[in-house]
Amino acid sequence: MRSRRNGFLALLALATFVFAGMASAQPAPARGNTAAAIDYDGFLMLTEEVAQLRQERLVSLATFNQMAQTPNTIILDTRSRDAFEAGHIEGAVHLNFSDFTEEKLAKVIPDTDTRILIYCNNNFIDDAEPVLRKSAPLALNVPTFVNLVGYGYENVYELGDMVAMDDPDVHWITAAY
Repeated sequence: MRSRRNGFLALLALATFVFAGMASAQPAPARGNTAAAIDYDGFLMLTEEVAQLRQERLVSLATFNQMAQTPNTIILDTRSRDAFEAGHIEGAVHLNFSDFTEEKLAKVIPDTDTRILIYCNNNFIDDAEPVLRKSAPLALNVPTFVNLVGYGYENVYELGDMVAMDDPDVHWITAAY
């Protein structure tokens, strides 16, 4: 019995030594590190605040086109650079969504009162390059709208229709390769 107990204690001591060594082998966090500048709760609150405004700002293709012709209005395409270059709505300007910063937005849209028209892959029935459909809850229009408003651009309107790239009212520009 005593030898079993001694064996168990030896095994326990070995395990403690191994785990202690493993713990000390882990790199210690650098001094002065702070939490990342990420505010998930703030994002949720902003999204909730913007929800009603976004719902009111969904427009038909006819209204989208009519608005596009008025002064102080831009069509903003936030898809990837490759997708934009492969094809986009005529007159659209490009700023990749992942590049949104206050400075980059100000270069593309200097006046926060500018009317901004947005669209994304999920506005097109084609589901073909360069507008392959995304998962509906992850469609680019939603975070684009929320982020634009969050950066102070509150005059945002979103294409609410599902259309075809070859619809003559879409005014789709295809890159010439």
